[in-house]
Amino acid sequence: MPLTALVEPARAPRWKINREWRSGGWQHITQGTCKIDASVDSAGVSSVDGVKDDRKNMAPRPFRFSVGFGGADSRTEWQKKAQQAESLGYDVITVPDHLGMISPFPALITMAEATNRVHVGTMVLDGAFYRSAWLARDVASVAQLTDGRFELGLGAGPDFAKPEFEALGLPFPSARQRIEHLRELIIETKALFAGDHQPPVHHRIPLLVAGSGDRLLQVAAAHADTISLAGIPVDADIDSDAIGDAALARRSQFVRDAAGTRCAEIELGLTVQAVEVEGHDAVDLTLARMFQPTFSDAQLRHLPGFLHGSAHGIADTLRRYRDEYSVSHFSVNETQMTALAKVIEDLR
Repeated sequence: MPLTALVEPARAPRWKINREWRSGGWQHITQGTCKIDASVDSAGVSSVDGVKDDRKNMAPRPFRFSVGFGGADSRTEWQKKAQQAESLGYDVITVPDHLGMISPFPALITMAEATNRVHVGTMVLDGAFYRSAWLARDVASVAQLTDGRFELGLGAGPDFAKPEFEALGLPFPSARQRIEHLRELIIETKALFAGDHQPPVHHRIPLLVAGSGDRLLQVAAAHADTISLAGIPVDADIDSDAIGDAALARRSQFVRDAAGTRCAEIELGLTVQAVEVEGHDAVDLTLARMFQPTFSDAQLRHLPGFLHGSAHGIADTLRRYRDEYSVSHFSVNETQMTALAKVIEDLR
């Protein structure tokens, strides 16, 4: 299937590039625009650039749920965690990419060996650490050893990763440089997979890009299969769920505008910062405070990534996120896994 955005000649790597994707490469199918005026609700119809858009007439994307594991003490423990996630209905289990933590690729292979259905992925690799030939080798290897259940998650590299660069003896690029490197990394890795790459790629490898800034989301909108919104910008005086919802609406609209005619192909996701289910264990606010360290507990509960209420009520919230904002992919860390599982059960 032909690639819709060809590698720019000036950016092409030294290796010979075959501009036709084989079935195992990242595939992009243009299905028409889904730009939507944020002032029109999900029941309305808008026209953008002469193209009518009515989401009520479109089949909704299925929900997908991802859980991230930060560590374990043994192979057996990694596998038990993976099996639990699969039994709770999760679709993807992921591992982050940081020094001082387990290398993600062997952990993912170990978890895939202990499960049958669930996919495994990175959430996310620090793209600034990688070069295309090295990344393509490792990604193709993991895809092969997990029988096609691997999903590649990439990021530009967060500001807090600066000590990791210092530990590696590497200069720490600016945010703009890291994002530009990520763009080139994606283009060049796709080009390698489009050619006669060794080891061969036999299965399609979905690409997820996670981030929050405008430049990074523009890169994601041009290239990713899934965009995971890692934090939604909100006003410092947020005092209601409605304000949080409006912030999510603006961010999802930004992605749709950036994606243009690719919009219908993209799965839009949200990092869930906390899950507070009535009757369940106490909520873990660690991740929410990482994103918004100056907010009060009450303000944190108004963030679109903070899910609270009964399991049925949260399920209704996620349905609304999908229907109104096109968000259908939700990722949590393992401390929230059993709480969100009650919501997954309600949705399915």
